[in-house]
Amino acid sequence: MPSAPVRPRAGKGAQWLQGGALLIIITVLAVFAFLSPLFLTLSNLGNVLQQTAVTGTLAFGLSLVMAGGGSHSLTGGMDLSVAANMGLSAAVLATQLAAGHSLTASLTLALLSGVALGALNAVAVVWLRILPLLATLTTMNIAIGLEMVLTQNATVPVSGPLFEALLTPGPLTLSWLAWAFVLLTAGFIFLAQGSRFGLRLQAVGGHPQAARANGLAVGRYLAASYVLCGLAAALASFGSVTLLSGSSPGSGDNLLMVIAAVLLSVVFSRRLVPTVTGTLISALFLSLIANGFQLINISSYWINGVEGVLILLVVSLTALLRQRQLRSNVRV
Repeated sequence: MPSAPVRPRAGKGAQWLQGGALLIIITVLAVFAFLSPLFLTLSNLGNVLQQTAVTGTLAFGLSLVMAGGGSHSLTGGMDLSVAANMGLSAAVLATQLAAGHSLTASLTLALLSGVALGALNAVAVVWLRILPLLATLTTMNIAIGLEMVLTQNATVPVSGPLFEALLTPGPLTLSWLAWAFVLLTAGFIFLAQGSRFGLRLQAVGGHPQAARANGLAVGRYLAASYVLCGLAAALASFGSVTLLSGSSPGSGDNLLMVIAAVLLSVVFSRRLVPTVTGTLISALFLSLIANGFQLINISSYWINGVEGVLILLVVSLTALLRQRQLRSNVRV
């Protein structure tokens, strides 16, 4: 069976970018550790891992979409509805539990809700051929509207033994929610980087014409990435409901951090493409920045600005490196 084609590496420029990124991460962590003795404690790092469970899971789903759709800024893979999808799934879960339905039934409906919105994105992008940015912007507004209808734009509280147990400490003083995120991360890494599906998805995103020539159903793989992104949003909603003790408006606030984590993940790839492993590192780094700001009493309003600057810097540098790579390939 065909596997993912080997992309030419970006050369020394990519190595400098990766080395610079690691140096920045180490410097930032060192500064926070110097300013706050609590920063590198096991309990604080466990809290950061727990807080990353929601945005990290959303970012994993988006990384699959970007891997399958390619890196083009307009026609490439993108899902702007992923955070709103999580909000809708959380609203479904919370309202069903508040109505007296069982956890199994409520969670099943939440999962179906997330997958359904992902499938709607797949239909719009793959079969109706609407630009991903426009298609997912539309479904984002649909999800926000449905969430407001379900919750009346108010918090829906949720409680129960399972939610309480997930927040209790487990091995290494990490909460069980953090351990669940670790297991989920391992599953996504295997799916995206170790399975036949993941290798083919990379082939579809990197070289769609070559993938078609090798007999791959490009549209089906792209559609599957959107459905899996919807599933990731639904799984993230369970973590969100656990952390917030219910469904709360404002899930869209996670979108910038999710996009930032996926775009920054290219720094940790030899071929400058999004990967789940790189997304995990980026998501943890962004969470550590937010946590560090809190510990040294810097307003959280700065976080979005930092994320925006990082996105602009990485996108600009990777675009320049890819252009250099294309020029060098043409000369060869």
